[in-house]
Amino acid sequence: MNTNIKIEKLAENHRDSWAKLWKQYLDFYKTARSEKIYTITFHRLVSTSFTDCEGFIALDDGQGVGIVHCLYHIHLWQEKKICYLQDLYVDRNCRKQGVGGKLISRIYERTDELGLEGVYWTTQDFNMEARKLYDKIGKLTPFIKYVKP
Repeated sequence: MNTNIKIEKLAENHRDSWAKLWKQYLDFYKTARSEKIYTITFHRLVSTSFTDCEGFIALDDGQGVGIVHCLYHIHLWQEKKICYLQDLYVDRNCRKQGVGGKLISRIYERTDELGLEGVYWTTQDFNMEARKLYDKIGKLTPFIKYVKP
């Protein structure tokens, strides 16, 4: 485990590191987004007036090595909001060093700080390396995701 890793709330000064990591994340899933979406997404993640989402970055000696984004929303089966961990990415050169676990732990801490009901996320079935981590720190559910075609 890399003990030099620091987890910080995303801020304006992280824009370049964040954009590089988010591009790598999107590349992993064989997708891309326009520069407009990069701008909108980053603004939402760092804005103090946009409170339904936020992001964190993992830094190793000041260099961005991982990101996590989360959304906070109501849940009709419970009283409090819940956290959807939408994006998690660790630079391929820094994997298996505890970075992903630290990012998820920060989200767990943040949901406790905000008094939220819990955290959930999805991943693709072929993402076996990530699923090894998720099996250690989360609980696999039987739900299957559908989307509008």
